[in-house]
Amino acid sequence: MIYQISIVAALLAGLTIVLGGIVEGYGYGLSLGTNWPYTRNIMELASKKDPEAIHRISATIVGLIALGYVIIYPSLITAIGFSAVVATALLGMATLYVLAGKLPSYFQGLHDIAAYTTYAVYLLLFLEGLGYHVNILSFMIDAVVPPHFLYFVIFMGGVVTGMRKMKFEIGNVTRPKNAIQISWVLHSILAAIFIIAVAILHYWLTLVFTAIEIGVGLFVYDTINRNSAKPGISVGLHQLFSLLVVTAIIINSLGIAI
Repeated sequence: MIYQISIVAALLAGLTIVLGGIVEGYGYGLSLGTNWPYTRNIMELASKKDPEAIHRISATIVGLIALGYVIIYPSLITAIGFSAVVATALLGMATLYVLAGKLPSYFQGLHDIAAYTTYAVYLLLFLEGLGYHVNILSFMIDAVVPPHFLYFVIFMGGVVTGMRKMKFEIGNVTRPKNAIQISWVLHSILAAIFIIAVAILHYWLTLVFTAIEIGVGLFVYDTINRNSAKPGISVGLHQLFSLLVVTAIIINSLGIAI
């Protein structure tokens, strides 16, 4: 039973990430101001389908599950999961100040790494319960060292978001002239390295989802340049396929047959 709950945590963590994309896509980034983590009427706002309010509530539920795990089932993986949740929450507060222009954009990149780590940890915990040999430290090390630099791709994506502040367009990147464009180009280069790396590793499922994700990323680029304040569902889709890429990496690395 204890392992089954971890899939709930993973799904909620993933939902929270996608909701974050919807928040950006529809211009709700500072809908609750810089008040964190809650405002008095957060439940009322959630009932009115404010994605930022729902985003914070789902994140809270993940946090409560993580706390329960680290108390009831203390281990390295649950400790890392709880730490990732805490880091995501604190950096989530920081991202509000990034949007408000009070903190540098790299806080957004760090927030995204913490958020995806939370998702990965609880998915791995679930798979451990199914009998798969899970090495959480190996996964995290592989995410920051060659060949695929997963965390660097995620980080630079967050930096682009932070620099945009959910209102600036990216513009023409064929001849990058400003920090947003340079960051987007770096993000794209890292994504290209990533897709080559997963092909070398024979992670075919990851390769398929990464190819789709790159296509969605170009869609995001187009929609942001069309409407920088409200690019729409494209950002949420970008986060969704990023989650599928992370899921595919885990499936491929564990040799799970599908």
